[in-house]
Amino acid sequence: MRLRLFVFHHAGGSHLMYRDWPAHFPAGWQVRIPDAPGRGPLDARPPVADTAALVDHFLDELGPELTGPFALFGHSMGGVVAYELTRRLLAEGRTPPRWVGLSARAAPHPGGEAAGRHLLDDEALRRELLSMGGTPPAVLDDAELWALFAPAIRADLRVAETWRPDPAAAPLPIPLSVYGGTRDTTSPPERLTGWAARSRHFLGLHLFDGGHFYFQNDPTALTAQITRDLRHALSLPAPPAPGILR
Repeated sequence: MRLRLFVFHHAGGSHLMYRDWPAHFPAGWQVRIPDAPGRGPLDARPPVADTAALVDHFLDELGPELTGPFALFGHSMGGVVAYELTRRLLAEGRTPPRWVGLSARAAPHPGGEAAGRHLLDDEALRRELLSMGGTPPAVLDDAELWALFAPAIRADLRVAETWRPDPAAAPLPIPLSVYGGTRDTTSPPERLTGWAARSRHFLGLHLFDGGHFYFQNDPTALTAQITRDLRHALSLPAPPAPGILR
């Protein structure tokens, strides 16, 4: 079955960490890895620091492709994008994804995230990013590269840390899978379990050895589990006709 799979990157990231992913999925699947605005020296667009505005951006950019069978996966900040984009599509009566996958993103709670990494000074933020992994050391060690990438990193972290989901939001009528690292201190396993209440078709929490970027060195185990989960979701009845989500 032909399918579009959209992969949304983490805070401060881009498609580069996920550029090898298409080779890990079935040949009939088209894997798209869109960048948030402000990625690197060739992207003159200003970074977006507001969740709703970032969802607006992806809705505008990807709109023509959000038809037919498609699925959404997001890691860390990308999980916020995947979840909120799904809710927006449902609320606007548009075609919803057949499956949503969320990785290393704590389940939402009304108070938002306790961390305020986007407010740290440069030295403290670089230390924090180094401990989390996922950001090339060259970016953290080189003053010119840091000056270039820091605005996008801070904007993304603000999205991730100030997101306030609707506490009255109904569970998604979409199959949902959640993934995480057993040693992730940013989104530890116990903070992932709450996603089960956010979907009427929860497909489980899948944990892998590692930290916040547990798949960075080898995504094979994760992409294989995504493939199994997505195939299972595609075997289920399609979501109901688009309507207003309350």
